[in-house]
Amino acid sequence: MNLPGIIIKYYHRLLLFNGTAVLIAAGTIVNLPQGTHDINPVSGSSTTTAKSDTIILPLNSSEYLKKQHNSFRGAFGQGISYMKNIPIDWDGASGKNILWKVPVSRPGGNSPVIWEDKLFISGNEGITGYVMCFNKNTGNLIWEKDASDVPGSPTTEPKTGDDTGLSAPTMTVDSSGVYAIFGTGVLIGFDLNGTRLWARALGVPDNHYGHSSSLLVWDNKVIVQFDSNRGGRLIAVNTLTGESVWDVRRTSKISWASPILIRIDGNYQIVTSSVPLVAAHDPGTGIQLWSVNCMVGEIASSPAFCDGLVFAANEYSKLVAIQPGTVPKVIWENNEYLPEVSSPVARNGLVYIATTYGVLVCYDAKTGEKYWEYEAEEGFYSSPVIADGKVYLIDLSGVTHIFKEGKEKEIIAEPGVQEKVFATPAFADSKIYIKGEKYLYCIGNK
Repeated sequence: MNLPGIIIKYYHRLLLFNGTAVLIAAGTIVNLPQGTHDINPVSGSSTTTAKSDTIILPLNSSEYLKKQHNSFRGAFGQGISYMKNIPIDWDGASGKNILWKVPVSRPGGNSPVIWEDKLFISGNEGITGYVMCFNKNTGNLIWEKDASDVPGSPTTEPKTGDDTGLSAPTMTVDSSGVYAIFGTGVLIGFDLNGTRLWARALGVPDNHYGHSSSLLVWDNKVIVQFDSNRGGRLIAVNTLTGESVWDVRRTSKISWASPILIRIDGNYQIVTSSVPLVAAHDPGTGIQLWSVNCMVGEIASSPAFCDGLVFAANEYSKLVAIQPGTVPKVIWENNEYLPEVSSPVARNGLVYIATTYGVLVCYDAKTGEKYWEYEAEEGFYSSPVIADGKVYLIDLSGVTHIFKEGKEKEIIAEPGVQEKVFATPAFADSKIYIKGEKYLYCIGNK
């Protein structure tokens, strides 16, 4: 039996059941009925498979993505991790519960992303961007590739702010590849083994701080929020070819925030925050589904979502709770505590906001009632992530403030890595991965 090369690459199994052939994506867990023939896609040989009690989890489905940390702030970009048994006690100075640490060889404000056993970060050396792939279990560097020789890319280094640089956007990854964007406007995709799939130059962003919007991947599309001083733009490119699926010009202005993916009435929406709009677009077509004119200033905080409500906030503006729909509604708003860089997170009827001056605040998602606040000694650039019933938030000094998720303020622990941290942590297999200014850490219970 001969299968096309593209099928062999992305589908590892062919099942024959009652005379019907069914392609199974690589890594899929399948419920195999009694008498199913499992066909080797290369040799064509088959064996009869006994009945199994496992379940179907197609690659890149929403349930499979929950088992990864494939975007900025995790699956769907919402700041929610579905991992369990995450550690709460470590020390960078003594090495307690530090399973491994490796130097960060190139600067970049991006956060780590994970797919299966591979962890990815990006960086740059001068104008050239790099993507680095590590074994997440050992910290060993598997491969490192550059984003050079891209037609149309700039020949001189664009000016950026010191806090931004050229490698601020966090990458995204799925079963087909890993995708990165740099402050030069270069967008690039590699397969998981480091082979370049495609690369293209979107143009140098007209951005006085530098481009920092992170990528999102869904349904074989890389989603790029490319807002600049020239106007708003949202782009979807094919993960295998890099070709544009759709490219939407928007009435919004510049933004440094990142898109998130939400689900409303069974349908997915891409939600963005910019000036002046919080808006949703259809992932398949790019068509705008709804928008609310409510934001001012320089937007860097990404939206949050829970219980059917979208939350957006920005310093010198306000925190708003929006009910999506054909006619969206602002349910409540507040301007007491507002984030500048850190993005809010929401779950189980609660919204958490972290500020650059070191305050974490918990609000009721439905009413905006403030339940509690906590003041740290350092400010926050990193965004809070909810994992295993806890809120994890790293301050600029590298201390992770861990709170019990809930209406009552309960501090669980405050371990640290003893170096500056700007990035948001990643979570996988009962471990937390923290990217500091100098080192990348894997933390777990020894």
